[in-house]
Amino acid sequence: MSEQKRIPQHVAIIMDGNGRWAELRGKERCEGHAAGVEPVRASLRAAVRHGVKFLTLYAFSTENWGRPAAEVDALMELFCQCVVNEAPELIRQGVRVCMIGERSRFSEKVQKALSEIERQTASGETLTLILALNYSSRSEITRAVQRIAHRVATGELAPEQICEETLSQALDTAPWPDPDLIVRTSGEQRLSNFLLWQASYAELWFPEVLWPDFTEKEFDRAIEEYARRDRRFGLVKGK
Repeated sequence: MSEQKRIPQHVAIIMDGNGRWAELRGKERCEGHAAGVEPVRASLRAAVRHGVKFLTLYAFSTENWGRPAAEVDALMELFCQCVVNEAPELIRQGVRVCMIGERSRFSEKVQKALSEIERQTASGETLTLILALNYSSRSEITRAVQRIAHRVATGELAPEQICEETLSQALDTAPWPDPDLIVRTSGEQRLSNFLLWQASYAELWFPEVLWPDFTEKEFDRAIEEYARRDRRFGLVKGK
């Protein structure tokens, strides 16, 4: 296997452990989220260095709205600050930012910030950074089925024409390839409603490190772990 083929085209990360990191240090949970910004920068640098083309970050799930209001407000403010602060470096690195999930629930301020970073980085060709915000895989799949049902109801599509590709193309992630590698930090070993359809043949890795302590070296370890995996997609090796 060539070295190039050992690099995943698409890495997705469940950034878990901010709250526990803060609690272990006697800090507020929002301080853990703030500490989680540097690992995002580190992951971007490492992804660009390795030649990864797509990086998806699970930044805010639909379930996260159930957290204390102060924590949610702090996260929303952090999103907006990051858009302003990180835009120049993202543009310099050639990173294009896109979003999946339902943005309609966000405040006008947050929606404007997200649209602005997408606009500013639209010409980036080195790496596509996909932010999963107000995202849940079940919601995504449900909305995809509704789109397909509408096409059937209007006569655009016959039921017997529906196939796996039909559903894939109706998902939020339709423009991009499925993830090759999914990483969840903090040692928890579950996907938590993240890219359930797209993860069918992804390699999974669950390092113990909490997200604020995730460095470029940790990203390198993920790439090394991926290179050791024997990906057969249900086939027999060598066939």
